[in-house]
Amino acid sequence: MTELHIRSGEKRELVDITDRLRRLVVESGVQRGMCHLFVPHTTAGLTLNENWDPTVGRDILSALERIVPPGPYQHREGNSPAHIMASLTGSEATLFIEDGRLVLGTWQGVFLAEFDGPRSRRLLICVRNGEWASE
Repeated sequence: MTELHIRSGEKRELVDITDRLRRLVVESGVQRGMCHLFVPHTTAGLTLNENWDPTVGRDILSALERIVPPGPYQHREGNSPAHIMASLTGSEATLFIEDGRLVLGTWQGVFLAEFDGPRSRRLLICVRNGEWASE
């Protein structure tokens, strides 16, 4: 298992970690397998989406803010919206590796979703050899 540290700079932002993951997969030497990601935080998550046009990420955050209003909530810490947004995005993702590279769509990237920043976050990564069924 590998651990990356990711520093967010805003209260809510999507931090593109695609290039860091690509380098990690290349360095692992795995040619065919899987890359499993896990964020061990309750106010941050992971998401895969377009990383070419930055307005997509801003739209995602804006939509989440509309879906999850500022309150009131019972949680006294004041960051309940961050907890809810993290639950909506999820805390893990599994990506295929083929020919030594992450398998992603043409415009697809991987993002750490920060909902209670700025903070330093941990990302746990497990890269493994393996086969999967194909037709």
